[in-house]
Amino acid sequence: MRQYSIKRGHHPDINMLLKKYFDVDGDVEAGVEFYYEGVGKISIKKVKNNLIVDIIPPEKPSDDYSIIKKWNDFLYEATGRTAKERRKLMEKETIKE
Repeated sequence: MRQYSIKRGHHPDINMLLKKYFDVDGDVEAGVEFYYEGVGKISIKKVKNNLIVDIIPPEKPSDDYSIIKKWNDFLYEATGRTAKERRKLMEKETIKE
């Protein structure tokens, strides 16, 4: 499970982003679960200013790198942070623990 903080001042419509990227309807405040080929079973919930994401990977991984690009684009629009910024924050959290 990962927790992604949403950048201060960034107010995305995450439900709309889920529809745009993964064609999934739901209320992210209550929690949304769906399966996406190449990523696996995804559970997303918005708690305050954070996205809680839990992924159960598929049995057979995909070789299609466009799936990773699509996932990173979704996270960028949802959090307002690039992959590099998210990695730095994750490293910072690991050091604190």
